[in-house]
Amino acid sequence: MRAALTVEKRVAIALWKLAMPDSYRSVGNQFGVGKSTVGAAVIQVARAIKDLVISRVVTLGNVQAIVDGFAAMGFPNCGGAIDGTHIPILAPEHQATEYVNRKGYFSMLLQALVDHKGRFTNINVGWSRKVHDARVFRHSGLFRKLEEGTFFPDQKITVGDVEMPIVILGDPAYPLMPWLMKPYTGSLDSSQDLFNYRLSKCRMVVECAFGRLKARWRSLLTRSDLSEKNIPIVIAACCALHNICESKGETFMAGWEVEANRLAADYAQPDTSVVRRAQKGAVR
Repeated sequence: MRAALTVEKRVAIALWKLAMPDSYRSVGNQFGVGKSTVGAAVIQVARAIKDLVISRVVTLGNVQAIVDGFAAMGFPNCGGAIDGTHIPILAPEHQATEYVNRKGYFSMLLQALVDHKGRFTNINVGWSRKVHDARVFRHSGLFRKLEEGTFFPDQKITVGDVEMPIVILGDPAYPLMPWLMKPYTGSLDSSQDLFNYRLSKCRMVVECAFGRLKARWRSLLTRSDLSEKNIPIVIAACCALHNICESKGETFMAGWEVEANRLAADYAQPDTSVVRRAQKGAVR
């Protein structure tokens, strides 16, 4: 038997495969290994990241710094922006129709909360595309913690005569909650228009984060041929790597985004229907 590959080489193979939309064979040729070895290395490294690294890097961090960051962008007492994005996959062996989205391709949903700098503070991955964003959110641990008031510190501000806790910002696909603000819809007056402008300006950080995630880890832009139980592990690993790169100030080349947009054009993001439900306290 040949000597086992060193840890460094396995990590290098996995990073190369995640960063490039290359086939297993071409990655194997780069490193002088077989294509099955590439597959094994990617999963081993992704699992290690999930088990050992994610809990340390995909975390809330300094809440006050996040609140101050969003306040500087124009929204008070905000602890993050939430959104979902579709990762294209090959047709799964089981219940394949569950994974077809409105644009007609198979995908898996990544829902993420990001801070003011576009780093992931909470992720939820693995849902089939048939499930609406709001339902994914309602079944997440994040929803439960926000509802119980245990995710953020109990830090309220008073706006007019209303006490407002730390909130997160979502698009119209999310339910309006006392701790989740979303844009006004319909015909708007000038103050509602301004509110929407401020909210969408702050919400752009989550769209930018998904853009940078996919531009750096371009394997997320082409249909992943992993099994459906391994895809969430790899997506989660990419999110952890994104946070490490962003925190360490790793170079982000302008050309990457151009290449990513070209690859992403084949898999347009499906629209999600608007959720009209709202609680009285949330409206106040």
